Amino acid sequence: MDRIEKLTEYLQASPNDNFLQHALALEYIKIGDDTQARQLFEEILQRDPAYVGSYYHLAKLLERIGETERAIEWYEKGMAAAKAAGDQHAYNELQMAYEDLTY
Repeated sequence: MDRIEKLTEYLQASPNDNFLQHALALEYIKIGDDTQARQLFEEILQRDPAYVGSYYHLAKLLERIGETERAIEWYEKGMAAAKAAGDQHAYNELQMAYEDLTY
């Protein structure tokens, strides 16, 4: 069984598990399915805006597909969430990506 099938199976038992959804989104990125990945990242962040890890990946995805303004918005939201969570490492990563895109 491949990783996507396995993660999908696990999600049937725990449909709102952020970690599983995030992992599945990363698998979709690996196979080039940005639509599915984006949907999963957005679901996570709508349900749990404090799930800091998904901001970077969603913004990078949007940046890659040419949705620069949306990417900037998600980087900004992610920096705010990371700051609120006291996650300096995530904040720094988001800030560096944001600055690379905007400057």
